[in-house]
Amino acid sequence: MFSYLERDFEIDYVNTIGHDPRHPVTDGWPHLVAEQIEHIERHREPALGVGHSLGGYLTALAALRRPGLFRAIILLDSAILGRWQGAVFKMVKRFGLADRVTPAGVTRDRRAEWASADEAYAHFRSKRAFQSFDPECLRDYVTLGMRPSAGGVRLAFDPAIEYRIYRTFPHDLAKELPRLRVPAGVICGRESAESRRTGLATTRRHFRVVRVAGGHLFPFERPEAAARAIREMAAELLPSRTNPL
Repeated sequence: MFSYLERDFEIDYVNTIGHDPRHPVTDGWPHLVAEQIEHIERHREPALGVGHSLGGYLTALAALRRPGLFRAIILLDSAILGRWQGAVFKMVKRFGLADRVTPAGVTRDRRAEWASADEAYAHFRSKRAFQSFDPECLRDYVTLGMRPSAGGVRLAFDPAIEYRIYRTFPHDLAKELPRLRVPAGVICGRESAESRRTGLATTRRHFRVVRVAGGHLFPFERPEAAARAIREMAAELLPSRTNPL
């Protein structure tokens, strides 16, 4: 997807959020937001912030805390929990039931190591969640998303950290969004089960919402179409497109 955007934008990102011990995973993700802000502060001018799922929520939280860092933000399939949904999830976390209502339970026991990138590719290709991936995106995932290990290759993003992230999802973002002071949009997959479960009522109150073909992982399923949707929304939100992404 980045390859379709790099002619228009200077692209930068935190590769493995939450892995810096200075920014641990805690409830509501304040240190992850701080890690993202620290990274964006390196730019000399406000950026267009774009993030998928976790990255979208972190981008919105960073824009709430430091609006001057952003020209605009675009969230990719990061539908916002309504206030009552947030109140329910707060209780779910309090009683230690997050594993039942988030992907945390699956993540905890996720396989993380393979003998080779080719073996990892075959493993993920057989999984339902990855079967709609663009083949080049999946190949990128098992090469750029892995690091060498004693057994061959290992996921660069530690499943134990991913597990903690799911369990500490911020429950009160809807309460903060009225303070959002930057142009904001959300691009959702039409077949996204995540957006369907959450609903888009709260999201539509604070963001321009566009729906595109694909599921929750549409940037990986249709990378060129996702890039086009980002470019089109950026053109609507910004007076020009000469900003870092």
